[in-house]
Amino acid sequence: MTDINPLRDAGPAAPWRTCPAPRLAALHGIFTDVDDTLTRDGAIEPAALAALRALRQAGVPVIAVTGRPMGWSRPFAREWPLEAIVAENGAVALRREAGASDGLRIDYLQDAATRERNGQRLQDAARRILARLPHARLAQDSPGRVTDIAVDHSEHARLDEADIATVVALMREAGMTATVSSIHVNGWFGDHDKWAGACWALRLLHGRELQPEAGRWLFVGDSTNDQVMFERFPLSVGVANLRRFAAQLHVWPAYVTEAERGEGFAEVARAVLAARGAA
Repeated sequence: MTDINPLRDAGPAAPWRTCPAPRLAALHGIFTDVDDTLTRDGAIEPAALAALRALRQAGVPVIAVTGRPMGWSRPFAREWPLEAIVAENGAVALRREAGASDGLRIDYLQDAATRERNGQRLQDAARRILARLPHARLAQDSPGRVTDIAVDHSEHARLDEADIATVVALMREAGMTATVSSIHVNGWFGDHDKWAGACWALRLLHGRELQPEAGRWLFVGDSTNDQVMFERFPLSVGVANLRRFAAQLHVWPAYVTEAERGEGFAEVARAVLAARGAA
């Protein structure tokens, strides 16, 4: 993907460097997107991985919330220094647990009967989309998906804005929730989203409600499907490549970093650690 000029299209977001340190010192932890927030071209950037390690060492929990599927997330839930990964836009939670299969515990927002009932509907929707847009392609990570479907628009295939809009419209006509990330158009049956998944994850992990303490958590994202998080978290940050979606954004984060992708996440982490005296 082409990098953008960090001096243009910042919207109403303030530079991350202007965030007051006392706000960061009081944080409980961080929620973050994955693709193009921690990663570049599908691989985690070294700066982001080092930042996650430093945050863990300082006792700052980080929970990833992503549109990626359960199958794709499994190795990273084991290997990356995260408290958990909430995959499929809030539908599946993966966390390390001693004695569990493969060292992971996997929880589903929807029960088994609902997942089975929706499975055929998802496949029917995918067939309708590919029949309407024969040049479209399902995401290469589709075999690992349990609760949704994803159409590739920027990872290994390309769709223009009109095609992306058509995919979204077809998903919604089928009764699905549809969102556009930096790489995929995701669709699923149910009213959950990244915010609902974050709330569910905090209940699973700590038995606490996120809504009353949202001001003590920070969210980092990069795309239009992160707008629900930008809206809900008073302390929200977009990595610089968010500006790529300036024309499509209706809700901006409070701040934008100078650096892109994993380097932008590392910029966030350095400020958090410095505010806590752990830099």
